[in-house]
Amino acid sequence: MVKWDTHDMKIIIAPQAFKGSISAMNAAKAIEQGVKAVLPDATTILIPIADGGDGTLETLIDVMGGDVITEKVTGPLGSKVKANWGALSDQKTAIVEMASTSGLTLLKPNELDPYKATTYGLGEIICKALDKGYREFIVGIGGSATNDGGAGLAQALGIKLLNSNGKNIELGGFNLKHLDTIDISRIDPRISESKFHVACDVSNPMCGPEGASAVYGPQKGASKEMVAVLDSALQHFSHVVHRDLNKEIKHMPGAGAAGGLGGGMVAFLNASLKKGIDIVLDTIDFDQKLEGTDLVITGEGQMDFQTVFSKAPIGAAQASKLRNIPVLSLSGSLGKDYGLVHDHGIDAVFSILNSPMTLEEASDKSHELITKATEEIIRTLIVGTRL
Repeated sequence: MVKWDTHDMKIIIAPQAFKGSISAMNAAKAIEQGVKAVLPDATTILIPIADGGDGTLETLIDVMGGDVITEKVTGPLGSKVKANWGALSDQKTAIVEMASTSGLTLLKPNELDPYKATTYGLGEIICKALDKGYREFIVGIGGSATNDGGAGLAQALGIKLLNSNGKNIELGGFNLKHLDTIDISRIDPRISESKFHVACDVSNPMCGPEGASAVYGPQKGASKEMVAVLDSALQHFSHVVHRDLNKEIKHMPGAGAAGGLGGGMVAFLNASLKKGIDIVLDTIDFDQKLEGTDLVITGEGQMDFQTVFSKAPIGAAQASKLRNIPVLSLSGSLGKDYGLVHDHGIDAVFSILNSPMTLEEASDKSHELITKATEEIIRTLIVGTRL
């Protein structure tokens, strides 16, 4: 049994955003308010976390300091869009979410076209960060509308993707079938000075029945016939990459992420693919901050069986367990098989709901609900220390 001096506790508060309701930082502040209502002398350290997907940019800016910069770049179908990237206060690390340049949310359902969709805008935003002196990149690649293997990204960075007539191929995954030669001699020279850490939480290969086109193509608007064409194009693309760049990406786990962008970033930028939560925890030095901690409180919008698959609360919990630190978690709701998280480092989970209410009501009252739930949890812990 853990014995605490409840008047001198160090508590790390590390929730993920409750998606659609409250940001990670505001959730952390709500938890802190609940803790302080019962333990005003406790040391609370707020470390909001993210898993590399939506909200990662905002969360890392909140934790590390820095600025959100808006740029106008090429969107998934060629028109210009406004996209944000994060310039961390260390003046060397840039945070980029490819969904802001090439994402599904930028298109209406009837506009989806994986034949034409391009990652060109992602390359443009990387160039703009390079212009400002940034050389360390954290790139979240979830939510893409593309299936081009990162070809557009490569072209924006000066790489020539040539057809048999020596002309640049057109943008989009369909045109990869026309690729004959890759010429990297004119790649932006600043790329060789840079490191790219790609948040990739899937293990799909580039091609085949578990590949980018077959698994993710339909949600991007691909029919069965289109999936076959796109998969064949990525097969051909992988062959040319292997021949011209000596990079084997066809069967590489994670290469199929974001329509093959995972493999493309490895091939063109020597990027490393890692779980998003691992990249975030490394960036914020989470393990070092655990030193001397008595309790970790994490959370997310809904906790269910999917939480155990590389979600942020599990990453925080597993890091905490290496130091034998107890971990509690709050969620807006507890879904199917939420108890699986107990086998992955989270000791107890709690819903913040205290009465029947709609999702809209819960979202509107999220700060209050999180605070009240935390207060009751801490009161329960104090009772435990007296038994």
